[in-house]
Amino acid sequence: MEYFRELGIITPILRAIEDEQFEKPTEIQEKSIPLILAGQDVIAGAATGSGKTLAFASGIIQNAERGEGIQALVLTPTRELAQQVATALADFSRYTPLKIVAVFGGVSINPQIEQLRYADVVIGTPGRILDHIGRRTIDLRRVNTLVLDEADRMLDMGFIDDVEQIIRKCPRERQTLLFSATISREVARLARKYMNEPVQVAAETYVDPKKLTQFYYDVPDNMKFSLLVHLLRHEKAGLVMVFCNTRKNTDFVANNLKAAGIDALAIHGGLTQDRRNKVMKQFHGQNVSVLVCTDVAARGLDIPGVSHIYNYDIPKDRNDYIHRIGRTARAGKEGRAINILASSDYDSFRRVMRLKDVTITEEKLPEVKKESIRWRERPKTVRPGHRAYRR
Repeated sequence: MEYFRELGIITPILRAIEDEQFEKPTEIQEKSIPLILAGQDVIAGAATGSGKTLAFASGIIQNAERGEGIQALVLTPTRELAQQVATALADFSRYTPLKIVAVFGGVSINPQIEQLRYADVVIGTPGRILDHIGRRTIDLRRVNTLVLDEADRMLDMGFIDDVEQIIRKCPRERQTLLFSATISREVARLARKYMNEPVQVAAETYVDPKKLTQFYYDVPDNMKFSLLVHLLRHEKAGLVMVFCNTRKNTDFVANNLKAAGIDALAIHGGLTQDRRNKVMKQFHGQNVSVLVCTDVAARGLDIPGVSHIYNYDIPKDRNDYIHRIGRTARAGKEGRAINILASSDYDSFRRVMRLKDVTITEEKLPEVKKESIRWRERPKTVRPGHRAYRR
């Protein structure tokens, strides 16, 4: 615990850190926590899994007092990340009890309204926070710490106006902490406009490039799914994430993988929050080894033990490629990123290949048996599980 103590963290939080069996701070924690505890505004370049939640949690918990109104607000791009951050904050504050409330869409707003009356710390998505502001069910006048978590993704998802509206509802005299995997021009503009002499820190890429192998297969259009099945059956893999660009493709791939006898689950923005929670619980518990997902749904989820990333669709935004592959080859472990190219992927892949420090080699196409496609797009009028759901 001495490493964490030297950063200035108080004893109750140190006890919680010890309970979590953290041995020493990550790079972003070492660089940002002393600044955060000193009350400075901080811009931190940090990806998912780098330990950033403890970094801003340490400041929030040390500066908040039970029953004094909402003193900290954390904005996140997705519901899953809001829940994940809320759970982590609750864990780290177990010896300094605070009322921590997560608010996001997809669930009833009424229980949130009741919880917000007694909240000390709020973690939420921009849309639902604005909803509460409009209903006057959230009071941000006492906020002394504002955290913009995964700021680049919030802006990519079109939340810039919502985020700025929320910032303007917070007191001008506050500490602002901005965490972002990439510091784009939009992120930098936001920082200049709303932060007070921020100090910028960054961690080295959490992915070990020496441990990450990237390659691609060029396949006929009608063999894309068959190759994916072949690779999943023949690779020795731990947890696997398969990325698709659309909800429709995510359902198509996940349903057909299940029909082919491969345990797979889909997660995307079209699922209810309850369903998304159940999917993640199964995947975290390693009851299912293949998660088929969209970028939006997967963003912010910290899933240890991912050995393989499959890009069933090549992302149109090349930065999304970096986010995807950053989920494997962590903490000294080997990782593989496999790209499956059909003709519709060529333009996107050319953009990816122009990325600096990205080396993707071509693999020879193995002999692949043609898999039958048993599931098509889900009929909107038919409930999942019904016989008519099947083609």
